[in-house]
Amino acid sequence: MLVAGLAGLGVSAYLTIVHYTSVPLVCSTSGAINCEQVLSSPYGVIAGTTVPTSAAGIVWFAVTAVLAGSWLAGPGSPAVARLQLAWSAIGLVTVVGLVFIEIVVLGAICIWCTAAHTLVVAIFLLSLQTRISK
Repeated sequence: MLVAGLAGLGVSAYLTIVHYTSVPLVCSTSGAINCEQVLSSPYGVIAGTTVPTSAAGIVWFAVTAVLAGSWLAGPGSPAVARLQLAWSAIGLVTVVGLVFIEIVVLGAICIWCTAAHTLVVAIFLLSLQTRISK
């Protein structure tokens, strides 16, 4: 979970940097895989703000990494495992909504977003497995 959290932090940080700077986005810009279409849509920012959704990803993945790190550092507290599962479930619900928006509303997929979404699903499954084994 720690590795996935740090990887997601990297993806989210990259997308946030692209949003706020002139760093070019490395991704296809035509057809079904079109990061530019997804990231420049109204859904590319948190509703009512100019803050990119990737900034929320930074927070989510950072909390995930801290929880995973604290779980690894200690004896593996059941309370931390429950908190990680709840936190990852919030991420999973968010990802389901974002994927729906990408496919159904926008008709385009961002490969960077897909990488982050895949990491969220992996973290949820790892959290579930950790919780079940406790």
